[in-house]
Amino acid sequence: MPAAALARAADRPKLAAMLRLTRIIGNATEPAIAERLHALDHEGRVETITLDAADTARKRLRVATDKGTDCAVALARSERLANGAVLLLEDARAVVVRMRETAWLALEPRDMAAALELGYFCGNLHWRVRFEGARIRVALDGPRESYLARLAQHLEDGRARLADEGGEG
Repeated sequence: MPAAALARAADRPKLAAMLRLTRIIGNATEPAIAERLHALDHEGRVETITLDAADTARKRLRVATDKGTDCAVALARSERLANGAVLLLEDARAVVVRMRETAWLALEPRDMAAALELGYFCGNLHWRVRFEGARIRVALDGPRESYLARLAQHLEDGRARLADEGGEG
């Protein structure tokens, strides 16, 4: 290799190797694991991968930890990511999954017919929902505005209303 090319290569920043995580070791709540994580955490050696609920169904994803470590997660079909899943537990460091809080849009149908129609509509779109009395809560797995746009006709004609404080859902 010519000297100029060697000099350019030496000036380039070194790329850190991607950390491959291929299995779930256990959960941070398991006593033996919790004890090891506690000790590592005191030394600042626990890294966190923060995921949305929708990402937990994925078997392969590329993410960065809170400390900037580039990770390739590739799990077997039988494994599912969850809050507290420990993907790496070594003497030098650990990598733990934390779930972001899911935002919910609360809707209150006008009557029983509107409730049936709203439930059918949400199910047809494969939205995750919870039922709380007369209210239906829709998990926001994307921008709130996108959900409101899809619900516009239900909201505009009064079949449903936003039911959270101040009517903001």
